[in-house]
Amino acid sequence: MNEEIIKNISLELNIKEIQVKNTLNLLENGATIPFIARYRKEATGSLDENQISKINEVYTYQVNLEKRKLDVIRLIEEKGLLTEDLEKKIKDATKLVEVEDLYRPFKEKKKTKATEAIKLGLEPLAKEILNENKNIYMIASKFINDKVKNIDMAIEQALYIVAENISDNASFRKYIRNNMEKYGILKVNKKKNKEDNNKIYEMYYDYNEKVEYIKPHRILAINRGEKEDILNVNIEVNKDYIQNYLKNKLIHKIDYPTAKLLELAINDALKRLIIPSIEREVRTSLTEKAEDAAIVNFSKNLHNILLQPPIKDKKVLGFDPAFRTGCKLAVVNEVGDLLHIDLVNPHTSVNKINEEKQKILALIDKYDIDIIAIGNGTASRESEAFIASTIKEAKKQVNYIIVNEAGASVYSASKLAQEEFPDLHVEQRSAVSIARRLIDPLSELVKIDPKSIGVGMYQHDVTEKKLEKELTFVVETAVNSVGVNVNTASLELLSYISGLNKKMAQKLIDYKRKVGKIKNREELKKVFSPKVYEQAIGFLRIPDAYDYFDKTAIHPESYNIALNILNKYNLTKDDMGTDKIKKVLNNIDVTSLSNEVNSDVYTVTDIIKSLTFPLRDPRDEIAAPVLRSDVLTIDDLKVGMELEGVVRNVIDFGAFIDVGLHDDALVHISQISDDYIKHPSDVLSVGDIVKAYVLDVDKERQRVSLTLKTSSLINL
Repeated sequence: MNEEIIKNISLELNIKEIQVKNTLNLLENGATIPFIARYRKEATGSLDENQISKINEVYTYQVNLEKRKLDVIRLIEEKGLLTEDLEKKIKDATKLVEVEDLYRPFKEKKKTKATEAIKLGLEPLAKEILNENKNIYMIASKFINDKVKNIDMAIEQALYIVAENISDNASFRKYIRNNMEKYGILKVNKKKNKEDNNKIYEMYYDYNEKVEYIKPHRILAINRGEKEDILNVNIEVNKDYIQNYLKNKLIHKIDYPTAKLLELAINDALKRLIIPSIEREVRTSLTEKAEDAAIVNFSKNLHNILLQPPIKDKKVLGFDPAFRTGCKLAVVNEVGDLLHIDLVNPHTSVNKINEEKQKILALIDKYDIDIIAIGNGTASRESEAFIASTIKEAKKQVNYIIVNEAGASVYSASKLAQEEFPDLHVEQRSAVSIARRLIDPLSELVKIDPKSIGVGMYQHDVTEKKLEKELTFVVETAVNSVGVNVNTASLELLSYISGLNKKMAQKLIDYKRKVGKIKNREELKKVFSPKVYEQAIGFLRIPDAYDYFDKTAIHPESYNIALNILNKYNLTKDDMGTDKIKKVLNNIDVTSLSNEVNSDVYTVTDIIKSLTFPLRDPRDEIAAPVLRSDVLTIDDLKVGMELEGVVRNVIDFGAFIDVGLHDDALVHISQISDDYIKHPSDVLSVGDIVKAYVLDVDKERQRVSLTLKTSSLINL
């Protein structure tokens, strides 16, 4: 393990070296990130999943950087061109781009104007130009031959070599790159005779902004417009300033004939080689940063939507809206088992509305339905109006909620859905998925490709591999933070558990089928290797196990510690979760207790949490979804009106909030907080329940703007 890299990571991430070292050792020995974050806090100093992941990411980058440095030094040395100064510069480089800049002059090049000039034997002449030889034209005459016809040709060809030499200079490239990043202007305009039918890119038809300040979401929007051949994009720099910089570096004898020649070479190098090359590099860097920002935003939203609290102990009617083909219905019980499939057609004929209402009311009576989950797709708000009107006639209190159905169609057409419901049509499976998303969002959403859960921005414009890796990490973190019931968890849910993959999850499913029911954690040693058992077992819960510890997040390796704590205070496993144990354990000195039971503060603290709240679900601490009983229209709104809403999506310039209208309303970043915030996610998360106020109503465009700031109401 490279101590220098560990030191650098410690400084970069502001984490102690011992934390970095211990984390890397655990990862190297096959521990998973969720396991380390939950059960090895004493080694890492209680680093969370994101910090551990970042350590791994930075270490991998640094290792690859060091490997590339050694490769470059070796390759240059093999050519006999390595100097002490060059070797030091390579070793001192902190970024891969710096290493590549230093290696650039020594790389084998494809056919260029310079390589062709070198073949003509004009490299010595180029060196004389760079050395500012006063007699350059006399020297050039010595290179005339059958291929080099005259002095002008010799000079012209030699200048191609000089231009490439200037372009390959690492110091020059670094200066120009920094100049472009700090002072460059990104200029965008619409291509002539190109149609932008929906005026999606209208704001970029004639747009410019400093590279240094442009927002990530704008970069991705501009990139998309360029890819669709609607926009022209380039970075404009002060070429005179850069030319003068290069002249000062290269031209020292201004009265020599080489001065004019070097000026020609500088202009050629900038126009033909350096500016286009560095512009590509800078735009690539901008895109990478924009992608990273979009992925972080998507990840936060996905994490929050996965951890939305389940609606417990309720029977749900899933309602998949549609116009022409009718609305598909699926009744599920409290644990998501399908009880009934049906269809209503409230939007095709006015004469049938009462008949369809009676069908819904009959289902409510027969299955004792508590909540109706309406998908937010086509005909959603029309269906909402129908349901709101219908439930007023129900014999019991029934509420409804609009459910984000993104990805439901992907799931319903998948092999998994076909295996789960072979006798149902695609649309019927979709209705089941909508209902189950209310009962247990996490269990249902893990069945869907994370990219299909529509809670991001420009997720289709970022590198797919990078997005997939990060979103998989988010799902793993969410699943392991909750844990799973080993006897009811699906293959998809189990696949995300620490230490497991689809193959191991299938092995567990097969074992469950064989034995019928897993009764204790010890039994799983027959299924898993010791290492897999260690990594997975703490996240696999058995709610009806005889041993109460098997129901909790306590790892079997700590059962003796937990037992010693109970014995010390004359408690038993039967006391777990009772007021009695809470009174005893809530006010103890954890440090002293840790020493007594020969453990560490982190482990003992977590054990106490599990003893006092053995069946704790982190989702229980989140506000429950907003249930509605009547519909709201844009005509009902007045500026300044107070509304309760649910955050549906958080994006760079604001958030979309469902307040019960046909379309989600926008709260701009400037209307989120009286305090300065860098990003809406600093304050809001998907699933948050918020109190909002109507800022503006645009009935013509059916758009509503909200504010979360009471200070904004003063001027309304």
